[in-house]
Amino acid sequence: MPQFGLRVALGAALLCSPALGSAAPATVESDLATVLKFGPRVTGSAAGEQARTYFEEQFRALGYDTRREGFTYARFDDLGSDVRVGDRPLSGLALQGTAGGEVSASVILVPGVGTPEDFQKVDARGKVAVVKRGQIPFGQKARNALTAGAAGLIVVNNEAGDLHGTLGERMVLPVLAVTPEVGAALREGQPVTLRVRVHEGEVRGVNVVASKSGVTQPDWLFGGHLDSVTGAPGANDNLSGSLAVLELARRVVSTPIAARSSFVLFDGEEDGLRGSRVFVKDHPGVVQHLKAMFNFDMVGVNVMPLAVGGDSELVEAARQAVPTLGTFRAGGDSDHAPFSQAGVPVLFFHRGLDEHYHQPGDTLADPALIRGAVDTALKAVDAVLGAASAGK
Repeated sequence: MPQFGLRVALGAALLCSPALGSAAPATVESDLATVLKFGPRVTGSAAGEQARTYFEEQFRALGYDTRREGFTYARFDDLGSDVRVGDRPLSGLALQGTAGGEVSASVILVPGVGTPEDFQKVDARGKVAVVKRGQIPFGQKARNALTAGAAGLIVVNNEAGDLHGTLGERMVLPVLAVTPEVGAALREGQPVTLRVRVHEGEVRGVNVVASKSGVTQPDWLFGGHLDSVTGAPGANDNLSGSLAVLELARRVVSTPIAARSSFVLFDGEEDGLRGSRVFVKDHPGVVQHLKAMFNFDMVGVNVMPLAVGGDSELVEAARQAVPTLGTFRAGGDSDHAPFSQAGVPVLFFHRGLDEHYHQPGDTLADPALIRGAVDTALKAVDAVLGAASAGK
């Protein structure tokens, strides 16, 4: 881990400064209520812009400068796909890379997960093939269906809930992913109409960066993604993390750490960490200088007690500061990943995937849990500074 240039006195200021107490009123509740009213914050949406503007106003009211950093990328959107049984539409999600189109044909239930051997057991020619999720990539299932002459493919999730996924390549076959309940409603030989409605085009994402005037080489970066997925208000995923970043900025505003930090709300995380990847790519000097990146993602619902993952020394420092803190292996599925890949020590704060993950029911987050994540983060910062000062 790089040496931390700040002194332990700075860490003490984090815990002792009046800014951590009554001088900085807690407004997580009002922030949460306000932003949730905007609706799902899909990258490129009006709701995302409203949320971005609101956060900018809050940072500026605290005395931070803000700037927007825009970027564009190609995105695949499902415009409303389903499989119709008679007059009854059964909703599903198009797998990224699928061709759009409408196919009317009979159902063929393919035993297994759609391997070549599975398709050899049935006659799928001109039919809508139905296979289970698992064992092989979605793209291989689709290629096997094409080879077998299927006119369309339905992949049934092997666990509760919607199935989001990608084929990994462009396919001329319409492919729909459905829940176990929808899969159970499909019968052998049943006439259905598979409707896959998709659009591919360019979308504009916008990161919001807040810092004190003149901060160009921060030691610390505190971040979380502001976007959510289609149909999900995203209270926990990840308004909770965005509010943790804002609350942390409130807490430290009158301490020396504010002059050494940047606070970033990333866009496009749900589309493949787009915002954090662009930030790392566009700011090599800033990234190289960073002592640590703290990432907050889904910290408003206590599926599991608050846990951290990432750089081993940061994790150890956080655990020493908060012995009850859990740990987990931080993978590449959130905005810390591009920073870690660039050599920046990272600490990822997370409370687990709740039952409403990526669902319309993601409407609740507990402000007390969000504040608790911030409390822990500040103690971790203080512990890291103390360790650095002691030469550990």
